[in-house]
Amino acid sequence: MRRAVVLPDNGAMHPSPILHCNRCGAAVVQRVPEGDSHPRAVCPACTHIQYENPRNIVGTLPVWDGRVLLCRRAIEPRYGLWTLPAGFMELGETTDQGALRETREEAGVDVELEGLYCVANVRPVSQVYLLYRARIVQPSWQPGIETLEAALFAPDQVPWDQIAFRTVHETLRRYFAQSADGRFTLQTFDVD
Repeated sequence: MRRAVVLPDNGAMHPSPILHCNRCGAAVVQRVPEGDSHPRAVCPACTHIQYENPRNIVGTLPVWDGRVLLCRRAIEPRYGLWTLPAGFMELGETTDQGALRETREEAGVDVELEGLYCVANVRPVSQVYLLYRARIVQPSWQPGIETLEAALFAPDQVPWDQIAFRTVHETLRRYFAQSADGRFTLQTFDVD
């Protein structure tokens, strides 16, 4: 069993509003700029407008012999619960590069991507999930520091009441329903 990693709560799930201009450092005001339709952080000193946009979560649905590899979280939020290997996309990477990186970091497994499977909008926390179906290359893994353990689960073995996020629960439900006939279509849904 791995030791838990405690990361500071930096508001990643619910970011703080922008308070200062990232160009000149002056305090910003929230207002709707001319020609816009949403409140933005506007700098009264240099007129710079700062935009806040949803965060992309990228990851995989890694499969070996009809079973899905899940990771038990060693970090908050949802410490000790099961999830798919996924995380925040980094600047300068593509969605598939990020999905592969997160899978290696969290599950310690090499996979081959088989196509985008899920696009889920999680409006309460301004996130968009992009999850790829992935074939595990070799059935061996070494979970990273953010994962207590990783294990393969058939549909009837999934700890459904211990899944960390509704997005993952719904993705797994849809995947196992489609896996019966082997025809997979892109899944899109909202989590409110």
